[in-house]
Amino acid sequence: MTGKNQHVVPHGIGWAVRGEGNKRATRLARTQKEAIEIAIRIAQNQGSEVLIHGRDGRIRARETYAEKDPFPPRDTEH
Repeated sequence: MTGKNQHVVPHGIGWAVRGEGNKRATRLARTQKEAIEIAIRIAQNQGSEVLIHGRDGRIRARETYAEKDPFPPRDTEH
């Protein structure tokens, strides 16, 4: 079973980690890098994905942390 995908999204002057479908942020961070690190830890624990959004709100990167992912990402940025 996999957990909720984690989205790193702009939030005010900082960044937020928000579980997919949630209205409220799980965690807030001052920088995108901090938010990504938090999201990765959550996704690793839950076996889910991290979707990183840019300031414009569009998804710019994604990483999968699910075991036995049938379609692993080609993104090697993170």
